[in-house]
Amino acid sequence: MSDRVDPVESASDGGVDLYDVSTWEERTSLDGLAVALYRIIVGTARVTVVVLAFLILLAIGGLTALTNLQIGVLTLLSAIPALGLAAYVWYSDVTTNEPLSLLVATFLLGVLTANFAAVLNSVAKPGFQALGFLGTVAFFYIVVGPVEESVKLLAVRLHAYRRDEFDAVVDGAVYGAVAGLGFATIENSLYITQNIGPAVEMDIGLGLIGMGGGITAVRALAGPGHVIYSAFAGYYLGLAKFNREDAGPIVVKGLLIAAFIHATYNSTVGIGSGIINAVTGLPPLASFFAYVLVFDGVFGLYLIGKIKRYRDAYRQVHAADAAHEGDFQSEQTEFE
Repeated sequence: MSDRVDPVESASDGGVDLYDVSTWEERTSLDGLAVALYRIIVGTARVTVVVLAFLILLAIGGLTALTNLQIGVLTLLSAIPALGLAAYVWYSDVTTNEPLSLLVATFLLGVLTANFAAVLNSVAKPGFQALGFLGTVAFFYIVVGPVEESVKLLAVRLHAYRRDEFDAVVDGAVYGAVAGLGFATIENSLYITQNIGPAVEMDIGLGLIGMGGGITAVRALAGPGHVIYSAFAGYYLGLAKFNREDAGPIVVKGLLIAAFIHATYNSTVGIGSGIINAVTGLPPLASFFAYVLVFDGVFGLYLIGKIKRYRDAYRQVHAADAAHEGDFQSEQTEFE
């Protein structure tokens, strides 16, 4: 919070009780009731968001990966690259490691909040598609990017952000990456289900690869992007947590960056893959892979560089503290 105080409190020498005048703390039964009601309201709102997201998940068939073994296997395969990238972001955290329970909770919330984006995108899409190519591009920048990055950030804000374990700016990137992994996983599951059908029966083996290998490969390549975008937004959420006075603009900046990268990918992946295909003669899937590798590589390296700057600053500050402590101990020894 801001360090600014009311003029009365500022001028006080501490000898006057300013409770309910310019300061406040929980003292009376009414204060306790107000605190309890506030916590109930906030808690109810959080539970409502989660329950509503789960109901949407059920309605759109998002649990198929749990009820259909084949869909589940393909979904897991499609999530491996995104999981690897999220694990790298977690590994790059130079501060204390985040607890597994919070990482799992954030992943699950990423799965759930993704469903809000599915609904909003579906509602808005027809109106933009009617405008042709430019309408589709506008849809990516105005709806898809901002909405999807916002719901992924919501997954972090609902739980991990409020915990004491979220104790460093870089933690925001870690939890943002995990929320992106959850989003990518459920999105992949829905795409795979829509393309091969939830009721299809196929053997685990060549039949599985033949029926779902193509869409699984495509979704596997698309997944890491979600981790990158939301890691950017999450980093700025972490920055906002420790700069409360400017928290709003900082969060908006992170969302703008994430949404812009996301929308740019959506707008250019088809054209970029087509150009690579025409110039090199590579098959469509290989051309898609090449474009994604370049696009995600550029922004992935930028993300890694941002985390590295934090890591270098962290080590520099701690090295300076250790040196100062050593000097102080030496000075004490001289006077013994």
